[in-house]
Amino acid sequence: MTMQQDGKIYLGTSRKPDDSINKGEYLDLKYGNRHGLVTGATGTGKTVTLQILAEGFSNAGVPVFCADVKGDLSGIGGKGEPKDFLEKRAREIGLDDFAYNKFPVIFWDLFGERGHRMRATVTEMGPLLLARMMDASDAQEGVINIAFKLADEQGLPLLDLKDFQALLTYMSQNAKEISGRYGLVSPTSVGAIQRQLLILEQQGATSFFGEPALKISDLMRTTYDGRGYISVLAAQKLMLSPKLYATFLLWLLSELFEELPEVGDPAKPKLVFFFDEAHLLFKDAPKVLLERIEQVVRLIRSKGVGVYFVTQNPADVPDTVLAQLGNRIQHALRAYSPNEVKAVKIAADTFRPNPDFNAAEVISNLGTGEALVSTLEAKGTPSVVQRTLIRPPSSLLGPLSDDGLAEVLSQTPIDDTNDTDLDRVSAYEMLAGRAQAAEDKQQQGAPHQEDIQPPEGTPGSNRWTLPDLGSVLGGGGTTKSGGRQRETVVEAAMKSAARSVASSLGRALVRGILGSLKK
Repeated sequence: MTMQQDGKIYLGTSRKPDDSINKGEYLDLKYGNRHGLVTGATGTGKTVTLQILAEGFSNAGVPVFCADVKGDLSGIGGKGEPKDFLEKRAREIGLDDFAYNKFPVIFWDLFGERGHRMRATVTEMGPLLLARMMDASDAQEGVINIAFKLADEQGLPLLDLKDFQALLTYMSQNAKEISGRYGLVSPTSVGAIQRQLLILEQQGATSFFGEPALKISDLMRTTYDGRGYISVLAAQKLMLSPKLYATFLLWLLSELFEELPEVGDPAKPKLVFFFDEAHLLFKDAPKVLLERIEQVVRLIRSKGVGVYFVTQNPADVPDTVLAQLGNRIQHALRAYSPNEVKAVKIAADTFRPNPDFNAAEVISNLGTGEALVSTLEAKGTPSVVQRTLIRPPSSLLGPLSDDGLAEVLSQTPIDDTNDTDLDRVSAYEMLAGRAQAAEDKQQQGAPHQEDIQPPEGTPGSNRWTLPDLGSVLGGGGTTKSGGRQRETVVEAAMKSAARSVASSLGRALVRGILGSLKK
């Protein structure tokens, strides 16, 4: 028999206490934007559950975004291969029309190695998330906020890391004047921030910050036959920098909140966002950031966006956020210590009880590909929890081959210009132009350099030398940075005068529900 129903995603078939088949379990698309939670220990089937959810939303015409943290989710872009255990599961749950298929996928990669580039400007990231990314102290976060305020007032677009570095150097050199107007800017705090920027560069953040910035519309695509594109972020390398990973996904979530219009409660979500390894988002997060996350999760529902957190234990998610996650899929948790036993009980208590079994006992005995399932039903109330055999995926289990990846990338709907760096005039060039202009003015009003003699006893050259501007601002001349040719100071100064758009962007510097909020 077929298990498909209009307006619903088939998740699997529940079992009675005697292990006989009970009924199909579904996620109602109408409540797909009420958010969800997928939990379970390593190796219990969370990734496959994420895969079948993404397939279901795609088939319903809903675009999906998810991160591939282990490399085995990329198979969703390839057609499934016949496997005995998959077909056995299909027979067990009564899925007679089970078939293998591939799904429309767009691969993304912050480093541009296994997908299209994803970038944001420093401006778009905002001071709060940038401070979080750098693990800044309160004093350092204050300096970062002052930097954004200063850039806004002076029309200095912060597009990439060299812009922010140049602004910090300017602030250090003019600390007394800036401190008198905005509050203390100590060289110690500035130096600490600059060191954290170097660490970010070593982690690959240079590839992320810059232009062209990601267009949210690229994540909202559907195919000609009405299926939703599944955007898969290759995150294996990114996961080596957990805070960069978590902050990037949080930035993306805040961008969705800011840019998408209000739609109320649609018949199906406009986009579903899977946040894998969600514990990284909340671990050691300051209170102000947790409050903003809670706010975004609560309000983004009205934009038609469903957010699904994927992690090992419900305890990884704060209670204020957990309370907003209406659709729950709990895979097995092992309990070998008192703390683990307590965690299992907490997980069981989050479900609407089923009188047929003890949820806490069942959680510890679930097999691979089996889960406790409770989704929202009529009037948005949670269904009674059911012990469920999760359906097999139609797409490929495991990673896509290099040839398969190349084939998907060759058919991508994303313009190739997205992968080409754009380095237009911004804070770095504008500050360099100001410094060059000040230097020229000083030279015009001073005696000729040959007439200036060094102080008596000065070793070395018998001529005064001015410091190289490139060394002051962290680089210059015609050196290359991140594969891009850097303009000379004179060229930058000429361009900055002609680019009024830079000032326009600078005035819009602080944006985003997360980026613009301060402590």
